[in-house]
Amino acid sequence: MPFQIKRISIFKFTLALLSFTILLHCKKESDNSQAEVQLHAKKDSALAAKKDSAAAAELLKQKITYTEFIFPKNKKDSAMAVFNEKFSADERYTILALNRLDTKNRWRADTLAIPDKMDKTLMSYSPFPATLDVLKDVNKLVMFSYPLQAYALYENGSLLKWGPTSLGKKNAQTKRGLMFANWKKELAISTVDSDWKLPYNFNIHNTLGIGWHQYDLPGFPASHSCLRLLEDDAKYLYNWADQWTLTNGGTTVKANGTPVVVFGDYNWGGKKPWFNLIQDSHANDISVEVLTDIIEPLLPKILEEQKKTEEEKSQLTSTTSADKSAA
Repeated sequence: MPFQIKRISIFKFTLALLSFTILLHCKKESDNSQAEVQLHAKKDSALAAKKDSAAAAELLKQKITYTEFIFPKNKKDSAMAVFNEKFSADERYTILALNRLDTKNRWRADTLAIPDKMDKTLMSYSPFPATLDVLKDVNKLVMFSYPLQAYALYENGSLLKWGPTSLGKKNAQTKRGLMFANWKKELAISTVDSDWKLPYNFNIHNTLGIGWHQYDLPGFPASHSCLRLLEDDAKYLYNWADQWTLTNGGTTVKANGTPVVVFGDYNWGGKKPWFNLIQDSHANDISVEVLTDIIEPLLPKILEEQKKTEEEKSQLTSTTSADKSAA
């Protein structure tokens, strides 16, 4: 009898332990499921906020008009003084950016297109569409337009940011097509001229040495094939874009970084496209259809590389969690 009671007690204990383990596992599964639901809800909320912001900017864009500010050649200094007096520092930054100029190169201006409403984010003047359904499954994408000398950042099809650039000059043009963000360096030295310092450099073609970085914006394509940006924009992209993932030996690419698309041709020797805004505030708008035609053939490769990146991130997270548990 005592032996039988002991066996029953052991059985009850084992059953209780098993029940507790199952309950604990179910709780973990429930917690994980809830966390996943919350993560998706947070992501959906963020995307909705971006769409609302882009829609508001798009609405304002419909009402903006542009006027012409001309600098007489023989009185350029006095005209610049009038320009500086008439507009605040933020307004000057906005106007120069729309004309593909930075503050250092403002002296190059002979004509400026000036909007009647100021928006330092530039979103109200975007030539890129606010939404691209073709990119709804693409986490991040950078686009550079050669015709408009402008870049755009998209997250899951929503326009996040855009701004001015200066791409490769006529005899040293930037490579067109699909590339990927590789490695970055906060301050790089140009391989063309060691005196050229390149802040927030992000390489996108390792063998050709092409990357985006901060450097002069003179109002036309002027680089040696790189993609020049304003300092604030270069810093933003430096922190926003993802780098490639290499094997331990650093010799093989396991997963590419953020996809980058450079497209179109510049009107060499022709009228600067942003001056067309003075006659038609929508003259530079790029249609959804045009960008969809550019992106669709590249989409399989973009999604293939994105899957590799997500798998690498998942594996890294699992390894980190296992290391913490072991510790």
